[in-house]
Amino acid sequence: MAKDTVLKCSLCNRDKKEAKILIAGINGHVCDNCITQAYNLIKEESSGDQKQQIQHSLNLLKPQAIKAKLDEYIIGQDDAKKILSVAVYNHFKRISHVTKDNKEEIEIDKSNLILVGETGTGKTLMARTIAKLLNVPFCIADATVFTEAGYVGEDVESIITRLLQAADYDVAAAERGIVFIDEIDKISRKGDNPSLTRDIKEGTQQALLKLLEDSIANVPPQGGRKHPDAKMIQVNTKNILFICGGAFDGIEKKIANRLNTSAVGYSASVNNEKIDKGNLLQYVSPQDLKSFGLIPELIGRLPVLTHLKPLDKEALRQILTEPKNAIIKQYKQLFKMEGTKLEFEDAVLDLIVDKAIEFKLGARGLRGICEAIMTDIMFTLPGDEKQTKQFTVSLDYALDKLKSAKLNHLHVA
Repeated sequence: MAKDTVLKCSLCNRDKKEAKILIAGINGHVCDNCITQAYNLIKEESSGDQKQQIQHSLNLLKPQAIKAKLDEYIIGQDDAKKILSVAVYNHFKRISHVTKDNKEEIEIDKSNLILVGETGTGKTLMARTIAKLLNVPFCIADATVFTEAGYVGEDVESIITRLLQAADYDVAAAERGIVFIDEIDKISRKGDNPSLTRDIKEGTQQALLKLLEDSIANVPPQGGRKHPDAKMIQVNTKNILFICGGAFDGIEKKIANRLNTSAVGYSASVNNEKIDKGNLLQYVSPQDLKSFGLIPELIGRLPVLTHLKPLDKEALRQILTEPKNAIIKQYKQLFKMEGTKLEFEDAVLDLIVDKAIEFKLGARGLRGICEAIMTDIMFTLPGDEKQTKQFTVSLDYALDKLKSAKLNHLHVA
């Protein structure tokens, strides 16, 4: 009698002949079709819970609050911080707001940004600080290493690999992350007009287009290399915010030509206002980026454009001492851990700033100069049995250390 019993799925009553696989349990059987449906339901449910967890972890501040937080870490650049705060807030509001009652279903476009400014003016720091404030995954990519498919170099999709690594391979979290692409100006083509010959840099820009807008990036698992037979992790870039930055060295000439003036020429006007020829970067427009060598399609996918002002002596001095993570505060904290109170003479701070201006390194150069001054004392202090409880960096001490570091060609009055 048992031999004549037809095995059936306990859930859908499908018999063994109709099912590909019938898995036996203690008190029944389950077919492959029911298993697949159950798996999809569990996946959908867990995906919803995961998105809800990400939503709760996202610390979305209002634009004014975002700028106030940026003010704690970044000196000046008020216009850039305001534009960045609004764009970031709108972006994350766009992807977190569920329009259940919106019958028109208006789709809000993504607001990727491009920051134009000299090296060391705070482009990377702004993007990193924003990601930290919002508690989202963040990664930095250097545009100079990327090429289009078929050329030696990194594939542009490796950007998403880095973001996924930053998200600890949590795809849902990575799909709401922030990517900062540095030195975007280094992949500009040689001229404004398209060339008849193949331009590799233009090809790299073309390869970035889909990534910036809405595409599915195939990422190898755990940072491995792409292989035709390998199973890929799919990441949707639709809700990833891209912030591009570049120095665009020489773009002032493009701006001056557009404004029918020059940095040393006659006065002109923009919107009936006198042009400030000392800071032409404030008039930068998408047209200038096109003249510099970015393709129109790429510019169109970076709709928010802002500039960062060059840092003067006063701003650099503030950066050195005032922000929450100021370099001088960091050194004082390091010495405090060793039980020593560290002080700097005002003339030393002025010397550090003058050096940074001389080398044209902006705020990024401040740490290197400080390291040249502080390395010897940081080397000897931890192992010194007669450790002093207070150490003051004098001008003579700083000049001596810079001299030994071959940074002594600045004349100090």
